[in-house]
Amino acid sequence: QVQLVESGGGLVQAGGSLRLSCAASETIFSINAMAWYRQAPGKLRELVAAIANGGRTTYADSVKGRFTISRDNAKNTVYLQMNSLKPEDTAVYYCNVGLWGASYSPLNYWGQGTQVTVSS
Repeated sequence: QVQLVESGGGLVQAGGSLRLSCAASETIFSINAMAWYRQAPGKLRELVAAIANGGRTTYADSVKGRFTISRDNAKNTVYLQMNSLKPEDTAVYYCNVGLWGASYSPLNYWGQGTQVTVSS
């Protein structure tokens, strides 16, 4: 059974930092790409960052230079380091497993989500 468990969300002031973690089942972590999505109230879920099994990454334009995605295969964990946070980063952040071809393609495996709130 595929399981993804996120942690690390919270309330932070603008300009602050948070690090999200997503622990994944060993059976999926070694063969798939991983990603972070976010969904703000009234908006569609959007891709924030993705990382391939080999380490290749991609980012949404809105977070480039501020967020960093990484993975620790030994711990079956993917991270999202978020720096210089802005109020518009406020959303529920979800971990996802997917495939990396020409671009990242999500599979239907999602974590429960973790709330990130950035105050101005």
